[in-house]
Amino acid sequence: MLIYRFLTGEDTSAFCHKVTKALSEGWQLHGSPSYAFDGATMKMKCGQAVTREVADQPYDPDRKLTDYV
Repeated sequence: MLIYRFLTGEDTSAFCHKVTKALSEGWQLHGSPSYAFDGATMKMKCGQAVTREVADQPYDPDRKLTDYV
């Protein structure tokens, strides 16, 4: 089963660390990153989709995606 996450955050090194952590846990980049200005906070925001292949199992929307193995 393929699972999907969309990581978001302010344009800081913390966002890069969030993506790097996901990659180190077996997630793979999916598509291009996004970058947008948030007029409410007056800051730039980043987003990156990641996917990971896990063993076939029933999908449970109440389960955290990071708990799938």
